[in-house]
Amino acid sequence: MEIKQIILSGLMLAAGAGSVMAAGEFEAEAIEAANAVDETGSIGELGNKPERIEWLRDNGFGMFLHWGVDAQLGSVISHSLVSADDAYVERYFNELPQTFYPKHWDAETFVLLAKTAGMKYIALTTKHHSGFCLWDTKTTDFNVMNTPYGKDIVREFVDACNKFDIDVGLYYSPEDFSYSHRRGFPIRRLAHKPNPEKDPQYIKYIQDQVTELMTNYGDIDVFFIDGRGKAPTKEVVWTLQPDCMITRGAISSPEQTVPGLPPKEVWETCMTLGTQWQYMPQQLDNLKDGNRVVEILIETRAKGGALLLNLGPRPDGTINELQEDIMREVALWNFVNRESVLGVRPWIVTNEGNIWFTKAKDEDTVYVFLTKQKDWYRKDRREFVIGSVEVTDKTEISVVGHNGKAIEYTKRTPEEVAPRFEQKEDGLHLSIIPGQRLLNHTDWRNPIVVKLTNVKPSCKPPQVMNGEAKGKNGQVTFNGELMDLGDAVKVLVGFEYQEYLGFAENMYNDEWFSTELAEMTAPGEFAQTIEVPNDKNYQWRAVVKHPRVKMTGDHSKVSVR
Repeated sequence: MEIKQIILSGLMLAAGAGSVMAAGEFEAEAIEAANAVDETGSIGELGNKPERIEWLRDNGFGMFLHWGVDAQLGSVISHSLVSADDAYVERYFNELPQTFYPKHWDAETFVLLAKTAGMKYIALTTKHHSGFCLWDTKTTDFNVMNTPYGKDIVREFVDACNKFDIDVGLYYSPEDFSYSHRRGFPIRRLAHKPNPEKDPQYIKYIQDQVTELMTNYGDIDVFFIDGRGKAPTKEVVWTLQPDCMITRGAISSPEQTVPGLPPKEVWETCMTLGTQWQYMPQQLDNLKDGNRVVEILIETRAKGGALLLNLGPRPDGTINELQEDIMREVALWNFVNRESVLGVRPWIVTNEGNIWFTKAKDEDTVYVFLTKQKDWYRKDRREFVIGSVEVTDKTEISVVGHNGKAIEYTKRTPEEVAPRFEQKEDGLHLSIIPGQRLLNHTDWRNPIVVKLTNVKPSCKPPQVMNGEAKGKNGQVTFNGELMDLGDAVKVLVGFEYQEYLGFAENMYNDEWFSTELAEMTAPGEFAQTIEVPNDKNYQWRAVVKHPRVKMTGDHSKVSVR
């Protein structure tokens, strides 16, 4: 197969003016660079079909499985080879395959867990950067067939997906440390050698592997390409299976984060339950709890994205009990509220503080997610006000999952139990009782979802963008631009900021601090300087407040030294 040559421009990673890039921030930027180098989407007439893009918009919740030969060590997957000494490299390639024996691996266990959790597809790492292949490949001896396990794991995985009707996803890394090592090149990333885009022998190696994956296992629904070498990989995938949806490699695919500003096109974020992709016992005390995962799913879907949530099988092939418990909590929430996150699109705003929104794709129906409601007992009524939704004379309200007529072990009438709404000058007032008994104890910590039918937007939201930020000597100057005021005569603008916790850890931080707000009556630039603790890294965003809604810019970073 002839692969078109793509000339790639150079890419420089640098900190912003007046700042110093922290190690975690550099890691995030480096990964983004590696994934964006040849992220060119379509190739000639080949590309993701419109109906497949719509499929991802509708079914934007999937499971990711990172698993490799070094799961036995509980190490970071593959990357321990970079800068390792010769003795470590030789042990890795020669000794680890001799002890890879996941005798309790059962693909159906993971498939059924994903399906119970409301996930629509699963992606398995067929080959990570180390080069170890989980399938019966003829291209290299560094594969699962040359281990004590001796069975094709990709085959077992695909068969399980097909048996239980969940879409098949495959992850593939064109970058291959074992291939570099065999040809006498040092093991490295970013400047990976030989070049998987230009070296003819390497391109053929990639083509042969991807051809096996696309011809030996039937229909593949989703393909995820990690690292350089996307161009030859994409062409083989789309030539052999034109209906396959390529995510990373063809669409925006942030890692370990949800964008602050929703991308205009379809996108997929991949995220770990903790801070690591592969099973690592050292990080099992730093897992997101089930409620946090639900909140991330809500934010992702509110912003029009797909969430690919990662688990790492243990060396014996089983799932860690802590990770399974988290997934069971997510499963319960999604079993109740699935209609609010599948087949939906973004509303005119993503959120109003801790209240998030999605809308039904083809209906005037809005889902309202009431997050961070502590100690809310199923018998108690709470009041909320939202600004972006306006009712009509046909509007109806319900709590998703609850019939709105009865509460167990009470004598309340349907009128006393039913959710209520009232349109007032300051917004739409909601009066809600959770109602449904989902746990033995009476409080339910996960978000309650309110369904509003036959509603309309209350306003045209304003738009704001981040500019630059410069930090030095305990001060930071933020710059932003008000693009338009929406339908308001005047708005308030300012900035929000928070400490940047790190590349993987930033999703744990949802507390933002606000600067003072200034009034603007026309589009234009604005700035503000504040004092902050020195020697820290910050995330920040521009903010505009309309009388009805608040809008923000994307998440940007600045260091203050």
